[in-house]
Formats: sequence, structure tokens, C-alpha cells
Amino acid sequence: MQTVELKITPKDWIYITIIGAFFGFFISLCFYFISYDLQNISTIIFSTATAIFISLFAFFLITISNKFILPKVNKKFWYLISFVFSFLSGFLAFSFSFILFSFGDFKILNIISPFWIYISITIGFLTFLVGLILHQFISMKYKNEEIKTQVLETKLRALENELNPHFLFNALNSISELIYQDQKKAEKAVIEISKFLRNAINKESLISLETELSMVKTYVNIENVRFDEKIILNIEDFSEFKNIKIPKFSIQLLVENAIKHGFLGKTLNINIKILKDKILVQNDGKIATIVKFGTGLSNLQKRLELQKVGNLTFEILDEKMLFIIELK
Repeated sequence: MQTVELKITPKDWIYITIIGAFFGFFISLCFYFISYDLQNISTIIFSTATAIFISLFAFFLITISNKFILPKVNKKFWYLISFVFSFLSGFLAFSFSFILFSFGDFKILNIISPFWIYISITIGFLTFLVGLILHQFISMKYKNEEIKTQVLETKLRALENELNPHFLFNALNSISELIYQDQKKAEKAVIEISKFLRNAINKESLISLETELSMVKTYVNIENVRFDEKIILNIEDFSEFKNIKIPKFSIQLLVENAIKHGFLGKTLNINIKILKDKILVQNDGKIATIVKFGTGLSNLQKRLELQKVGNLTFEILDEKMLFIIELK
């Protein structure tokens, strides 16, 4: 069974072994009903066991080939090497099965013993052909999965690209005003934006909670240039959950939403609390009795769903707006 440039997972091997066992059982039934001499339970046992041995030998030999041989030789020899190992899987497995069962009383062995070596060779070639078919099947399976992954990544990139320009325009407008009013603040804002963008251009769509909250802190620092330090960010201890993976810009977007819709001209307190299965973002600004999921919130909801991370909900708690990312 040649597996050129193909990873066969343990789960795939389990399926292959089960299919092999059923195939061997089916062949044994054919022998069982064709010949009166083979109408014995030993025929079924021998044939089924041989099929399982072929799968196990294939697993062992192909794993060795993929890990230790193919990476060290020129690709133009891969098909030849794969053919050899596929052939050996069938040949050695049948030979092993024949020798092993020869110690017992199996009528089928008395019939095939004069030409067992020819059967081993034939099964070696058949193993290669069956392996070639399975290889094509598994290749198609992984190609389909790769296409799905690429489509998912494209959707996520498109969603992420919706977020960046809106924030950048606001930040740059703030800096343009500061250049004439307070050059030191303007310089600080440029440094913060640079720091934010360094994390933002990370190609990974899922990032650690620690990285996301670092971006949130930077984001608030940038916004405080515009809001004159009136945005107070409080993040409760999250060290226990710092490695949890969440979509990039998820908490940042909720903080941005709190500032955009909750700021009333006075101090705005934004509290972030991390639980095992929830991320809570609460603010004491303007309370919206009706919350519509515009571009930003809809964007986040879609990314949470696409990446199978969780769900976005909201509520009013203690007369404060509360957004909740419910983690799966």
C-alpha cells in the first residue's frame, strides 16, 4: 500500500484493518461453499486472520517507509519503494500466517501447502493493487478536507479584514489631531499602534487568551489618546486560562463596542472576567435596551461559529451591559 506524500492516521488504519478482516471473511465463505473439503471453521479462521495480518504488516512496513526511508531518498524513487513495501506487506503477511497456522490442524493448509509460495507472491501483487485503490480514496478524502480548510481560512481572513480598517481610521484621525496639540502623546500613540499591528498581522486566526488581552490593553491605550484617559480597563486574574485559544480580535471587538456605544463623556469602566467556559466583558456606560448585531458583532458571531469556539450572547446585569462569549 503505497502512501506517497500521504499521512494515514491511526483511525484510517483501524478502518483498513476492519475492511481487511471482512474481506478475508468473505473470501473464506467463498472457499467454504465452493469445496466440501474446506467446509470447516478453520477455513474461516485462517482466511480472516490472514487478512488482519496483511493490514498489520502493511501498517508496520509503510510506517517505517514513510518515517525513515522516503524522506531520505529522491522523490522519483518513491513509487518504486512504495511498490516494494506494498508487495512485501502481502507476501510476508501470508507467509507468516501460513507458517503460524501450520502448527495446528487446518485442512486448508493441506490443500495450499504445495504452492503456498505462489499464493504469497500473488497476494503481494493484490495487496499493492488494493493499496493503490485505498491510497486514491484517502488522497481524495484529505484533498476535500484541505479544500474545506482553505475555504474556512478564506472566510475568516475576509471577516478579520472587515475589522482592521475601521479601528485604524479612528486611531490615525486621533493621531493627526494630536500632532499639533501634544507631540509626545502622538508619538506614544504611533508606538502603540505599531505594537497593536505587530500582533494583528499574525496569520493565526486562533490566538491565546494572553495574546488577545495584550492586544486589548494596547487598543485601550490607543483609544485613551482620543478619550483623554477616560477609559478604565480592569482585567481580573486569568493566569489559569491564559493558554485558551480564541478568535483574534474577539475580546478587543467587545471592548471597542463598549467604547463606541457606551461612552457618555465621563469615565467608562470596562471589566473583563475569564471563567472556565465563559469570557465576560462588562461596562458601566450607556445601556442599550435593544442590541443589534451590526458588522462587528455579527462578524465575531460568525467567526466563533466557523471556528467552533463558542457563541456570543448579551444581557443587562446590575444595570450594566454585559457581553458573554460562551466557550465550548
